[in-house]
Amino acid sequence: MARTNASVHLAQVPLFSACSKKELATIAKATDVASLPDGHQLTTQDETSREAFVITGGKAIVRRNNRKVAELGPGAVIGQLGLLDRGPRTATVVADGPLEVLVIGPREFSALLDEVPTINHKMLKSLAGMVRELDKKAFG
Repeated sequence: MARTNASVHLAQVPLFSACSKKELATIAKATDVASLPDGHQLTTQDETSREAFVITGGKAIVRRNNRKVAELGPGAVIGQLGLLDRGPRTATVVADGPLEVLVIGPREFSALLDEVPTINHKMLKSLAGMVRELDKKAFG
């Protein structure tokens, strides 16, 4: 996958949607592209977080306490909270068929935030919006 395509995929991710094309290109450079086989386990519930993934092709199944809670497809982000706090994974995520992802590790993410400080503000704004949306869903 070309880096241009990575930028296009990143633009669809709510966490990065407020970023400029230049910022998206910088984020794309910090990612690795991976092709994963059916059944590949991206995360394991309660294990320490390391990297985050952006699905660019295929789908994945999310399980909490061994119960399927969601299906994710292109544009979905897996593990973004772990990049921020390195806490335990909240779910197990497994590829449901071949899966294409962008991967960003903690070192690359930290360097990215140092290199492009405006991304910090945009991500905080995006995260605040996500929290508000979850609050609405939970409490009406």
